[in-house]
Amino acid sequence: MSDHRHVTVRDRRTEPGSHGRRGSRRAGGNGGQQPPENPVEYDRPPRKPGRNTGRLSMGGWISVGMTCVLVVGTLGAYKVYRGLDDNIDRLNVESQLGARPPETGALNVLVVGSDSREGEANKKYGQHMQGQGERTDTIMLLHISPNRDKATLLSFPRDSVVQAPACQNPTTKAVVPAGLKMINATFNEGGIVCTWKTIEALTQIRLNHFVKVDFAGFKGIVDALDGIEICLPEDVSDKKAKLELSKGRQVVKGETALAYVRARYSLGDGSDISRIKRQQVFLQQVMKKATSSDLLTDFGKLSNFLTAATSSMTVDTKLTVERMVEIAQSAKSLTAKGLQAVTVPWMPDPTDKNRVVWKPEAQNLFEAIRSDIEPTASPTPNAPAKPTVKNEQVQVQVFNGTDTAGRASEVAAKLVAQGFKVTQVGNARPATGNVPATALHYGKKDAEGAAYADAVAARLSGDKLTPVAGKVRPATVENYAPSIPAAAPLDGPVVQLVIGADWKGVRVPTQIPDSLKGDVVDSKTNPCQ
Repeated sequence: MSDHRHVTVRDRRTEPGSHGRRGSRRAGGNGGQQPPENPVEYDRPPRKPGRNTGRLSMGGWISVGMTCVLVVGTLGAYKVYRGLDDNIDRLNVESQLGARPPETGALNVLVVGSDSREGEANKKYGQHMQGQGERTDTIMLLHISPNRDKATLLSFPRDSVVQAPACQNPTTKAVVPAGLKMINATFNEGGIVCTWKTIEALTQIRLNHFVKVDFAGFKGIVDALDGIEICLPEDVSDKKAKLELSKGRQVVKGETALAYVRARYSLGDGSDISRIKRQQVFLQQVMKKATSSDLLTDFGKLSNFLTAATSSMTVDTKLTVERMVEIAQSAKSLTAKGLQAVTVPWMPDPTDKNRVVWKPEAQNLFEAIRSDIEPTASPTPNAPAKPTVKNEQVQVQVFNGTDTAGRASEVAAKLVAQGFKVTQVGNARPATGNVPATALHYGKKDAEGAAYADAVAARLSGDKLTPVAGKVRPATVENYAPSIPAAAPLDGPVVQLVIGADWKGVRVPTQIPDSLKGDVVDSKTNPCQ
């Protein structure tokens, strides 16, 4: 299968005045103006006439469901996916991204939902917005761990004011200047490439793929799953959203499900943040059904679900069917229980009450995802058992072997934040120059010293250090006052960390920070809360 099938489309969808999908894709950010001489090419055959063309925000869960359904990537299912490939639009963005964060072992997918009202099937959701191109209210990052057994879905509030890089309008080729703007403006003005560049610049997380979701297939997907259960604390009557529901648990399908995920002012506190949380709960219910044996073992249901899902997405050219199956085969242990959804920590923008800015804690969340880059090693068969050592049991001396001032105290603070008991800091740089390599030391007579040092090694970035028996004598040393006081004196060995010129840093926990745990949506979240 070629990834570069250059197609000239000649049907009613490209005729002047047409609002078909092929024409509307090129109108994004340009109010429906005609494309320039060399528009971005889509690498796929023309769609069949009459395809439902609408799009809406909150489409991110479709890509997650697809990722999990791909667990059935056996040889037989592979043939099914090849048959579905023509449903998917592909866009080449790689050459337009510029400088990138480094590659990692994780899988990070940018998910964007489009709310174009083009086409007959979509104009009823906002006929007055026809001709205005693509916009988005939903930007998500799907992070799948290197072991492919856990996933984090990170939602970026659409009202976030962020520093965006300079971009190019995909239609007019005009330069979109860098500056402070709402995060969804990056998509409206610069297309998916600009949104990709912005997310990478803000988070320093390397993205591997993107999925842009058309929402016209939403009703078909929900119906293919026989509806999704929701729970309402009170009756809802929303004429604007065309939503009439009674309180309590119920299964929604079709237009009702669409209205439920779109509604804003009649549910929760009426904010976009509240709607994000509700959509994350909805996603969990989709995941449960999409990964259930009822779906995966029923070829008819599975085929209907995949057809609906692939009919409503655009992806990058590297996300081929072969790549999807490769992901599927490596993600067989990923289920709804392995998914956590969280919103970037935010607070009201001091200069505009209708906008939000990200809290400093957002960087901790991004760092946790950036640090989740290496597969967890399996235990070595027949290896001698080592004592189980918790961070809180380990006493550490941190010595700076470089000429970077303050590094020992900086590293000590990060180790304390992870529970280690830092007793002293100091300087261990010899007169001849920096210590070339970072090292962990323990006393020669400490029988369990290596196990305690291994606990520290596990939290350091870079190649895993092998602890060395025998301690060093620092040039200077002082007690580290900010350390967390122990309930009782620790009896275990004292480990020395000597920071060298090759220092890579302290690895932050690869999990959602404790300060955000109350905002996490997972398989245990009560949909009625």
